[in-house]
Amino acid sequence: MLKYGIFSVFFIFIAQAALSQDAQSLGLPALSSSLNDNGEMQYSLSLQVLALMTAITLIPSLILGMSSFTRIIIVLSILRQALGTQQTPPNQVLIAIALFLSFYIMEPTLSLIYEVALDPYLKENIGANQAILNAREVIYGFLISNTRPETITMFAELRGIEQFESTDDVPLSILMPSFITSELKTAFQIGFLLFLPFLVIDMVIASVLMSLGMMMLSPMLISLPFKLLLFVLVDGWGMTIGSLAATFQV
Repeated sequence: MLKYGIFSVFFIFIAQAALSQDAQSLGLPALSSSLNDNGEMQYSLSLQVLALMTAITLIPSLILGMSSFTRIIIVLSILRQALGTQQTPPNQVLIAIALFLSFYIMEPTLSLIYEVALDPYLKENIGANQAILNAREVIYGFLISNTRPETITMFAELRGIEQFESTDDVPLSILMPSFITSELKTAFQIGFLLFLPFLVIDMVIASVLMSLGMMMLSPMLISLPFKLLLFVLVDGWGMTIGSLAATFQV
């Protein structure tokens, strides 16, 4: 999918280059870009459709890299492994839970983007460039507030940058990998804490079976009902999902 997005971007540059070489004489369709009365770049309909198709191909990457989805899906996967339920819940259900919870967490950010960027643009109060800048500031604020400072420092040092004067100076090329790395670290920390009580149950069941001489009986098979019982009694799904939502700053 990313390959098609890169190909579409490449095609845009090819089309613009062809236009600069008298496209009409070559028999090419009218693909052009011009400046409007406000001095902003205005694209023809064909280029707008092509840019929209390119953006659609990049949406999955944006969902994974610039939202709460990564942390949630990793924690839910570790939780399923800790319970020992194999493929229950199935991957489709975990992805659906992660998507719905991500929408719940990102709803204030999305609403703010609509208020400061999309709605004024649709009402023609601001241009496309200003709308993109307004949306970028909102997303930038979400990424900064949920990224560990030490992770930003690590990527800045790899780039050869000693220190930023403020968080506003951090470029997206450093902020986005910092956010992903921070999300992975946080997700594994939460997963470790979730794994511990179920590990204790497995160890207790294994010790009891060994003391009774039941070597051929699988401890995982015996411990599964006890883990499910514990998880239901403490309202495990509510605690897990509620705690995950509370870990984000929006």
